[in-house]
Amino acid sequence: MKKLFTIGYEGSTAENLLDTLENVGVEVLADVRELPLSRKKGLSKTSLSQGLAERNIDYQHFKMLGDPKPGRDAAKSGNYAEFERIFLKHLATQGAQEALENLLGVAGRKVTCLLCFERCASVCHRSYLADFAVQMGFEVYNLVSDSPEKYLKNGAQIPRYNPRQSLTAAE
Repeated sequence: MKKLFTIGYEGSTAENLLDTLENVGVEVLADVRELPLSRKKGLSKTSLSQGLAERNIDYQHFKMLGDPKPGRDAAKSGNYAEFERIFLKHLATQGAQEALENLLGVAGRKVTCLLCFERCASVCHRSYLADFAVQMGFEVYNLVSDSPEKYLKNGAQIPRYNPRQSLTAAE
């Protein structure tokens, strides 16, 4: 079965994120932020792609799979029902569907990890992308980037994805 990881960098550093990706054998980081910018050093598109290249991990930005600004605003305000409505409407567009097909094609060939900000996937749009991946036969695993040592080869088993369950289900 094909594997797909998801990760958020909230509360982490670029170094820990990169260590985590390397420790689980990620070959492609699929950035699903609409705007791949961060106030945190090393986590904006250019610097992140450079750090990944140093570890032989490819960077791909899937802008069309990012949460539109109204959805981000709804999530920030805690209105998750509105966030879900907005993102699912966006995800149904032709451009987003084409990007999702492209992403899953990449993930079918190389070990891929979806990246967004939120530490907990249950409050992030990447959980909806993971739902589609599961429907397409992928095993999905949510990672946290602030404990890279947790994922050293032959280390702890990574919990499987559970749709919209809190992070404690993945830790």
